[in-house]
Amino acid sequence: MVDYYPYRIAARTGDLTLIWRPGEDDAADELVVDELGRLLGFHDLETLQEHRDRNGWELVREDEGTLDLVVVRRWVEHPGHGSVPAGLLLDAWNFFEDLSHSLKAGPRLPAQGSVHDSAYEKIFGGEALEPTAGDGAWTAEETEAVRELLRAGLDLWEHAVHRSSTG
Repeated sequence: MVDYYPYRIAARTGDLTLIWRPGEDDAADELVVDELGRLLGFHDLETLQEHRDRNGWELVREDEGTLDLVVVRRWVEHPGHGSVPAGLLLDAWNFFEDLSHSLKAGPRLPAQGSVHDSAYEKIFGGEALEPTAGDGAWTAEETEAVRELLRAGLDLWEHAVHRSSTG
């Protein structure tokens, strides 16, 4: 049986709780969509619980954090205005990958190559955004590749929210 996890997203249009589930075997992780392929999102936990009860799902409620896309957007659009935790960018990157796998229509994420692979590896060190990190810091090329990827992810998010089935 697949576990389902609530996943809260903070965005310009307000908070929305999605349902995330890990992929089985080699399948990709994904977010739950309705029968029309629209992202399922809930403005309150009561509506989420009602939907869960109707579908007989068991929600695993552990480590419920919030992905703050407002901060991610600020970093993408205004790189010189304050710092952002590398972990937040990693969470956003992974979220956008899962979102991309979940939706059948809409904008796609750009193809990823060796620059993305290198940036992804460096972000685990937690110092990718620190110029003093030496070889562990992102190069200008890696930073721009991550910005482009996250910008595309934010566009995908906006598309998904406008098409979403919300409760």
